[in-house]
Amino acid sequence: MTKGLDRIDLKILAVLAEEGRISWNELGDRVGLSHTPALRRVRMLEEAGYIAGYGVRLDEARLGLPINVFVSVTLESQRKDALAAFEERVMQMPEVMSCFMMTGGADYLLRVLVPDIEAYKNFVAESLSPVPGVSRLNSSIAIKPVLQRSAPPLGALSA
Repeated sequence: MTKGLDRIDLKILAVLAEEGRISWNELGDRVGLSHTPALRRVRMLEEAGYIAGYGVRLDEARLGLPINVFVSVTLESQRKDALAAFEERVMQMPEVMSCFMMTGGADYLLRVLVPDIEAYKNFVAESLSPVPGVSRLNSSIAIKPVLQRSAPPLGALSA
């Protein structure tokens, strides 16, 4: 059971994840509520932290950033201060779209977005490799996106 969420809350989250610009009236219609109760629930979901924010999905390739590179990063040390220092530096790199601490062979997995291979080469040489403590990088270039979801599988949650 998802703590504090009922079936209608999950429907609201699913609709907003797909259509963040939906009107409150239409949202209410889609989840079986009138405007005011729907809006009240959305505000409660926001305050409880289930809705982390609102955004728009951009076409990265159309914007001139067609190259997605997934980079496994291994650090020399996994001490708390070394991890924190790496994370702080990565947050300053606009090319890094996401960064995950990992288990297994590498310490982090980055998704890096660049216009071309030359730009990626420069990113590695000028931004990523010089970070103190970086021991090894392993890069994989995505050929094409097959699936990119904007929301977790809310239908699998039981309220």
